[in-house]
Amino acid sequence: MVRIFSNIVAFYLRNNEFPTDLFTIGNQIVSATLEVYKKAIENLLPTPTKSHYTFNLRDFSRVIQGCLLIKKESIENKRVFIRLFVHEVFRVFYDRLVDDLDRTWLFNLMKAIVKDHFRETFDSIFEHLIHGSGHVTEEHLRSLLFGDYMNPDLEGDERLYAEVPSVKEFNEVVVICLEEYNQTHKTQMNLVIFRYVLEHLSRISRVLKQARGNALLVGVGGSGRQSMTRLATSMAKMLIFQPEISKSYGINEWREDLKHLLRSAGMKGQPTVFLITDTQIKEEAFLEDVDSLLNTGEVPNLFAADEKLEIMEGVRIAAQAGNKNADFSPLALFAFFVSRCRENLHVVVAFSPIGDAFRNRLRQFPSLINCCTIDWFQPWPEDALERVANTFLETLELTDFERNEVVPICKFFHTSVIELSKKFLQELNRHNYVTPTSYLELIAAFRQLLTKKRDTVIKAKKRYTNGLDKLAFAESQVGEMKLELMELQPKLEVAKVENAHMMQVIEVESAAVEAKSKVVKVDEEAATEKAAEAQALKNECESELAEAIPALEAALSALDTLKPSDITIVKSMKNPPQGVKLVMAAICVMKLIKPEKINDPSGRGEKILDYWGPSKKVLGDMNFLRDLREYDKDNIPVAVMQKIRTEYLTNPDFDPLKVVKASSAAEGLCKWILAMEVYDRVAKVVAPKKARLNEAQRSLAETMEILNQKRAELKEVEDHLADLKKTFQDKTEEKAQLEFQVDLCAKKLERAEKLIGGLGGEKSRWSKAADDLQNTYDTLTGDVLVSAGVIAYLGAFTAAFRHECIVLWTNMCKSKDIPSSGDFSLSKTLGDPIIIRAWNIAGLPTDSFSVDNGVIVSNSRRWPLMIDPQGQANKWVRNSERDNKLSIAKLTDADYMRSLENCIQFGSPLLLENVAEELDPSLEPLLLRQIFKQGGVECIKLGELVIEYSADFRLYITTKLRNPHYLPELATKVSLLNFMITPEGLEDQLLGIVVAKERPELEEERNALILQSASNKKQLKEIEDKILETLEGSEGNILEDESAIKILDSAKIVSNEISKKQQIAERTELKIAESREGYRAIAKHSAILFFSIADLANIDPMYQYSLSWFVMLYVHSIHDSNKSKILEKRLRYLNDHFTYNLYSNVCRSLFEKDKLLFSFLLCCNLLLARHEINYHEFMFMLTGGVGLQNKLQNPDPSWLQEKSWDEICRASDLSSLQGLRDHFSKSSREWHKIYESKDPHVVPLPHPWDQKINELQKMIVLRALRPDKVIPAVANFVVEKLGKRFVEPPPFDLGKSYADSNAAIPLLFILSPGADPMASLLKLTNDKNMDRGQFQSISLGQGQGPIAAKMVKEGMLEGTWICLQNCHLAVSWMPTLEKICEEFSSETCHPDFRLWLTSYPSPKFPVTILQNGVKMTNEPPTGLRLNLLQSYVTDPLSDSTFFQNCIGKELVWEKLLFGLCFFHAIVQERRKFGPLGWNIAYGFNESDLRISVRQLQLFINEYDSVPFEAITYLTGECNYGGRVTDDWDRRLLMTILADFCNSELIENPRYAFSPSRNYCAPPKGNYDDYIDFIKKLPSSQHPEVFGMHENVDISKDLQQTKIMFDSLLLTQGGSGQGGPSGSSDHALHDIATGILNKLPKDYDIEQALLKFPVIYEESMNTVLVQEMERFNNLIRTIRFTLQSLQKAIKGLVVMDSKLEALAGSLLIGKLPDQWAHRSYPSLKPLGSYVNDFLTRLEFLQNWFDNGKPNVFWVSGFFFTQAFLTGVMQNYARKYTIPIDLLGFEYEVLSTDTVSKSPPDGAYIHGMYLDGCRWDRERGLLGEQLPKMLFDLMPVIWIKPNKRTLFKTTTDYFCPVYKTSERKGVLSTTGHSTNFVIALLLPTDKPVQHWVKRGVALLCQLDD
Repeated sequence: MVRIFSNIVAFYLRNNEFPTDLFTIGNQIVSATLEVYKKAIENLLPTPTKSHYTFNLRDFSRVIQGCLLIKKESIENKRVFIRLFVHEVFRVFYDRLVDDLDRTWLFNLMKAIVKDHFRETFDSIFEHLIHGSGHVTEEHLRSLLFGDYMNPDLEGDERLYAEVPSVKEFNEVVVICLEEYNQTHKTQMNLVIFRYVLEHLSRISRVLKQARGNALLVGVGGSGRQSMTRLATSMAKMLIFQPEISKSYGINEWREDLKHLLRSAGMKGQPTVFLITDTQIKEEAFLEDVDSLLNTGEVPNLFAADEKLEIMEGVRIAAQAGNKNADFSPLALFAFFVSRCRENLHVVVAFSPIGDAFRNRLRQFPSLINCCTIDWFQPWPEDALERVANTFLETLELTDFERNEVVPICKFFHTSVIELSKKFLQELNRHNYVTPTSYLELIAAFRQLLTKKRDTVIKAKKRYTNGLDKLAFAESQVGEMKLELMELQPKLEVAKVENAHMMQVIEVESAAVEAKSKVVKVDEEAATEKAAEAQALKNECESELAEAIPALEAALSALDTLKPSDITIVKSMKNPPQGVKLVMAAICVMKLIKPEKINDPSGRGEKILDYWGPSKKVLGDMNFLRDLREYDKDNIPVAVMQKIRTEYLTNPDFDPLKVVKASSAAEGLCKWILAMEVYDRVAKVVAPKKARLNEAQRSLAETMEILNQKRAELKEVEDHLADLKKTFQDKTEEKAQLEFQVDLCAKKLERAEKLIGGLGGEKSRWSKAADDLQNTYDTLTGDVLVSAGVIAYLGAFTAAFRHECIVLWTNMCKSKDIPSSGDFSLSKTLGDPIIIRAWNIAGLPTDSFSVDNGVIVSNSRRWPLMIDPQGQANKWVRNSERDNKLSIAKLTDADYMRSLENCIQFGSPLLLENVAEELDPSLEPLLLRQIFKQGGVECIKLGELVIEYSADFRLYITTKLRNPHYLPELATKVSLLNFMITPEGLEDQLLGIVVAKERPELEEERNALILQSASNKKQLKEIEDKILETLEGSEGNILEDESAIKILDSAKIVSNEISKKQQIAERTELKIAESREGYRAIAKHSAILFFSIADLANIDPMYQYSLSWFVMLYVHSIHDSNKSKILEKRLRYLNDHFTYNLYSNVCRSLFEKDKLLFSFLLCCNLLLARHEINYHEFMFMLTGGVGLQNKLQNPDPSWLQEKSWDEICRASDLSSLQGLRDHFSKSSREWHKIYESKDPHVVPLPHPWDQKINELQKMIVLRALRPDKVIPAVANFVVEKLGKRFVEPPPFDLGKSYADSNAAIPLLFILSPGADPMASLLKLTNDKNMDRGQFQSISLGQGQGPIAAKMVKEGMLEGTWICLQNCHLAVSWMPTLEKICEEFSSETCHPDFRLWLTSYPSPKFPVTILQNGVKMTNEPPTGLRLNLLQSYVTDPLSDSTFFQNCIGKELVWEKLLFGLCFFHAIVQERRKFGPLGWNIAYGFNESDLRISVRQLQLFINEYDSVPFEAITYLTGECNYGGRVTDDWDRRLLMTILADFCNSELIENPRYAFSPSRNYCAPPKGNYDDYIDFIKKLPSSQHPEVFGMHENVDISKDLQQTKIMFDSLLLTQGGSGQGGPSGSSDHALHDIATGILNKLPKDYDIEQALLKFPVIYEESMNTVLVQEMERFNNLIRTIRFTLQSLQKAIKGLVVMDSKLEALAGSLLIGKLPDQWAHRSYPSLKPLGSYVNDFLTRLEFLQNWFDNGKPNVFWVSGFFFTQAFLTGVMQNYARKYTIPIDLLGFEYEVLSTDTVSKSPPDGAYIHGMYLDGCRWDRERGLLGEQLPKMLFDLMPVIWIKPNKRTLFKTTTDYFCPVYKTSERKGVLSTTGHSTNFVIALLLPTDKPVQHWVKRGVALLCQLDD
């Protein structure tokens, strides 16, 4: 191995160019890993609790592989490499370790290995982790992490595997990754990142980094396995795949998921993590696939042929890897696909270590260990709990002191509940798991509730203080307002006088103004006329100008289009065209520029006027265009205009259209001239008009000036008047204001009076309320902390446990000075009294435990799962949510998912009832509330569906199971609540019922009062809210808000009325409560009765009774019992009637064996409640106490058995029986009389004990002395305490049961062997005169379910009776039956319909039917007389035609018939005697008799003489014998039959059936004579009629006593009154140590083989060595289990279920099953078993030490048959006779010891005769002595001999059995495994005598 791995390492280091100095380290790593590997295999052994401690080469290679993940860049020096090695070893070996011892061992080993192999010390390598001086501890190594995740942005191979510099930096990286995860995923993870998370995250990341890395994460549900895997996957940039489990998810869906997964990983090459948890493993077959996936990377035969082809094509390109021509065979392609799957797929399996499933799965699927790196999630370390608490509470407002104290308290809560859960399991056998999720729930609940509660309290307080402020304000205002009123009055008077004076002044002034305004008006009119004229002139001018203006504008715009460049072009023309010249000439004229005289160009020689020259100058002027624009168009000289008009405008060429041809510039100029001409023309006309206009305007201005002056004067006068008026108005307003103020002030005064008068009374109440709220606020931290603890942890506990824990917690808070209220109450802290009252009205029991449950339901963040066997919670939810459209569903409903989806969408509540121990995995997203936003709407994904999630949705889950075991996977997702009814709650309900029936007027009044007072309180609260709201809502001064005052006033009036009513109601309520209390006693009594029947289910699963059934019975009793005016008398009648009524009703559904037990249980529970007996004594009575060997000397062993003496000694430790032991020692003679007495249970005890102790204590003494008489003593005890009728169960009466039923209640027969109720049922149908069609029956079995369902459906409609037989055979159909029965109601069923069911007891039978149906047991009658009677009164004998069918042979027929019936009764009744009666208890029943009787009649009628042989054969061998499987039982059966089927019976008229002649054949008579004869037979029979000795009654009685006590013990399991757990741990440890100290060392087999080698002559050597080997196995088992138990008690190993069972057995002194599996058969209790075992070991040790013994102790052999074969073999070899010709002959010697061995064969001793004794004088079998049940045989010589030489004898052939049970597993020989051999014993009586006695030899006794 070193060589292989060294080469791998060296190859890697060379290839990756590591420095050479690391090569040596490579080799050191390999050798160091080898040492770790070997040491781990040696020291870390796979014990039951550590079954994953198996190591193989893969672990070795995982370490090496991990070391080779590193690249040279990550290695600074060789120390990093050593650190890496340590890290990898820790990841592979350390992470799977379960306990601290193992972890410390590995840490120390690594320390040593680093020193030995690398020559380095731990402290120097890890100095960077220590931060300072000191040594490296395990704690430090938690910070040693390597990973590739520190740079999350890189992908794939770029990510370097390197040492993480510090946990802090890693933490920061993870926080970023988590944020990124939450942003990119719908379901967010709210994780707190702390060191524990980082460690596991790093471990998972490492596995994902490794090629083909898979992980097995082991931790309880809620420890973060899935969240961390998701986060690690996201950090590694891989995909995660997890199967979505739905209700219908099965193997096909699983396979499809796998295909999808493998295609993604293998075809697409997508690195994928496959996460599967144990909740997703719906079938174990899933794990087989995971196993092969881990092992080989594929699942065999997963893909069909066509899918395979598709895959091969899909991977071809990848396989070719760029080389297009490469060709692959299909096999190679598929292999490539598989290897790609392995590279890309990482399987992460998350399992819980709880229960056996984990261990079994690891055993069945080894790849889970071999192919996975195991990470064991420890319970959270302290720092984790602290870190989480701190993180979550950061945002919460707490003082520093509180913050520092709250965190440790949270930790304390967590750890204390872990302890409490252990105790809970120990005492009540109920499981409760505490996981990190519970802790998170605690913190989250604390945070949420504290914030919420603080808000509410502060708000409420603020409203009160606000109200108080407003009241105070009103009070303070009153005085002020009175003053104000006095000041205002005089001011008002002055204002009135001033106003009157003002009015007069205003009148005078108004008249002057009026005159003035008239004058102004006239002038105004004249001015207006002038203005009109001027305006007309102006309009005229403007309209004429309107013509010229556009032309002018056009000209100007034409100028605008000219650019200087255009002008330049014109200017530069040498010889301009005519048009240009013409235009330019006109321009010159306009500008008054003279022309030049030049020579005529035509050559005439004349001078002509030419404008071109000047034109050029003009054009050259820079401002030419500007001048044109600004041309003074209004004053053009007349001459110029004249010239233009005559010379130019008349010229046809002077036209812009023509000129444009010459030049565009000229065109613009041309247009300008034309425009100027037009303008000039118009202006000339307009000018005179303009002048007139100016004149008119001037005149107007003058007129206006005068007018304005006058206007100003007028305004002045008017303004003065206005001022006067304003002053007047102000004064008037002031007066009104004063009047208003006076009025308001008076009103305010009145309102203030009202307010103070109305609400003044509230003042003190509000102040108190505000103070209370402040106190509440101050104590909130502690109270809410404890409340959060209760919600998170204590839901599943029973009342007593919950209370104990709360007390512990509140004390803890007080001791840490966390403010909390003195008497904590969950309902006070978080409950609202009004809501709680509504709950109680809706059916929530009123006891505090149930109310707390209600509070938990309404405050928990998880959905409640309520353990609700009595349907209390179910009823409450149904009633309280009825108005909210509650839907009700069961997991078994076909469409429950649809109901669920609807409820979620529409926000209506859903009640999921009757769930079992597992919920549908598809509910997971809902339980975890995985809600996400999609399109702004909250959604949730259920299975494949995404649906909207309404915030109003509520889910309630209830289960009927009494003690369900919910694994942490489920328990962490729901809020588990124990809703089992409490005695107080039940008492209260029963009190309500009895008062309602007895004093209906009282109860009606009370209920009305409760409702009224509930509504009063509600109204008062609402009114107070309204008042406070109004006060709060009114802005500013409340006294000014009239509507507010009105509201307050009316509210107060109503409130006062209600308060008055409420006071009356409360007084009445007190009176009623007093009257009700009178009935408290009956309620208490009845509650005790209910809890007595509730525990019966532990005895037999069919004994289940519902609370509603019990209440119904209770109501009937109230109706039917005797009435009396005197309350005390009435209660006594009621008490007696109900107790007996319950007894009779329950009795009819109990088996015979449990009827007395039930009476006794009722009796003791009632006495315990009255403190008349002591619970410890009661338990002692059942167990006889527990203890190992008794050191005290037995005073008289001749008669007092050791067992009895031990019990007497233990009883003397009870306080009431102190001194009993001494009295026994002194006066054993007196006690002997009682022992010898025939009826010891009625004999008075020796003085003083007869006076000194009570009945129960006397029974304890009797139990020790004569346990066989405990049953009659118990019966007497019940008679004395309860009355005779409680020991006389009412006879089976089908008619009465029928009368108690109705169409909606099924009737159930609980079957027992030999019972067949069909005959009685058919008889009932006859009595009811029903015809055949009205009664149908079907026997259930495979495929019969649907037929039965159809029959029931038809029966419901038609009103027929349906009988479904043997329900226990159709277990799978039972849920359907339950559903059918649940739909029964008076509406759906015809009133005549009945459903009859028959079933053997079965734990799978539907609880609801058991609880609510009418149950009956119909056992075969007990006693010969009743049995005979039954045979005669049932079909066919009761049928007269059949009975009289042997005409002429009546005597023969009737005698043999009687004989046959008697035989039938005998074989049935013998069953009572246990193994002495029959080795195996056969179910002989009526049908055997029926067929035999019919055959008997047939033979008598068909033959002349009776064919006895045929009858005997058919009856004995076939009809009855057909059931018989044991050969010895067959011998007995035929022997008995011979007595009842012979000719003498016919011939002898007084043929006796028993030696005493008490039973004889009856004389010939008719049918009725026979019935009378039978009725006169004795009611109880003496054993002699069975051919048995009277001692058999003792064993029968002992057996019955044992059964009764065992059953009673079962009923105590669920009552929760066990002792403290510490003592049982201590006792267990003592018992284990005691036994271990006595165990010798294992036998040394090698030594034995040397001393006793295998030789031909002596087979005994082989026998000895084989026996030693067998005993070694047993010794090892005992030693190992006890050592494990001791470790478990010390907490070193986990207490698994096997150790639990072991502990349970040791505590009650029973042989543990684990030992029994490895042991020889033994029925001894623990103490005797151990002593017997040690004696056997001693026997073999003596043989080993001293050689072969003279006499063999035959009982000491593990396998007795081997010894007998050895004896035979020795003889065969000595005399060379073939062994198969040999047999044994037997000789009983007269002595008990022999000094030397016999010549041949062997002497044996140690056998006991059962059923008779050995008469030593005569050497024959003899009758037993009284009370001596067993007789030790002297030495027997077994002599081998040839069978042919045997003499025929009349000796008794006596079977030898290993134990008194006699039955074992039937082997092929027809004998049971318990049978050893048969001996011949001499007798002088007929052999039949001993056969009927059941005589046999036993190798050992039971005790």
